[in-house]
Amino acid sequence: MRFDGIYVPLVTPFDGEGEIDTHKLETLVEAMLGKGVAGLVACGTTGEYYALSDAERSLVLQTVQRVAGQRATLIAGIGDLSTRRSIERAAQAKALGYDALMLSPPPYSLPGQDGIRAHFEQAAAHCALPIILYNFPARTGVNIEFDTVAALARHPNIVAIKESSGNFSQALRMLQAGFTDFEVICGCDDQPIDYFFWGARAWIAGAANVFPGEQVALHKAARAGDWERARELMRAMYPALHSMESGDYNQKAKAGCLNASLDAGEVRLPLLPLDAAERKQFIDLVRGA
Repeated sequence: MRFDGIYVPLVTPFDGEGEIDTHKLETLVEAMLGKGVAGLVACGTTGEYYALSDAERSLVLQTVQRVAGQRATLIAGIGDLSTRRSIERAAQAKALGYDALMLSPPPYSLPGQDGIRAHFEQAAAHCALPIILYNFPARTGVNIEFDTVAALARHPNIVAIKESSGNFSQALRMLQAGFTDFEVICGCDDQPIDYFFWGARAWIAGAANVFPGEQVALHKAARAGDWERARELMRAMYPALHSMESGDYNQKAKAGCLNASLDAGEVRLPLLPLDAAERKQFIDLVRGA
């Protein structure tokens, strides 16, 4: 399986009562497809998967699949506190027609590298869909080290890594490794040009909720070798991207959704919403891009 383009880990819109707003989720999916994204990730970190009930996760997966159909690559986030629960979520995604899975080390338990490797190997052995490793140590508390990635890359059902550590030296080592049938995907909002320059073909970008068209254009420019155009697009987006990376990421992904034209509602506890001044300040950055 090959990944090429912009893949959006969708926010999960909530209504005024804090319930999933399926109408706005449908609108969001259609808008993203209209902007030319290559794929959609449902129930990822930006989608607040950890705050959703089992029934709500199922509703999000069903809604995204029903609207998108086969018009984009569909990736289901199956992260959970245990390997067993992630495997159960993978079976659901397969039944709903998803194309691939995205899985991180379980948060909170802090497994060592042997445990991380066993977690992914067990999942890969029991999941019928290809798996993207998701390395986000700021959220999980553990880093998937290079040697672990190299070992897992040999598994036929593990096809890529979304590298979100922020450590580009680690990412570059992976990009230089020449893995067979295994891709390194940019997972950092502020590093796509670096990744594309060194041969990455895809970007799973939470900020694509805010800038889908701009990120598709940046990807096309980089793939065409038009680095000046890529830098120009990045310069315009960077103030908002830097603000997101500096804190309140999920809140800002929702506040700026589709260049702040779609009201995706507020986040759920334990996250708190932006206050009015913070919201305005961020939206001003988005609209100034």
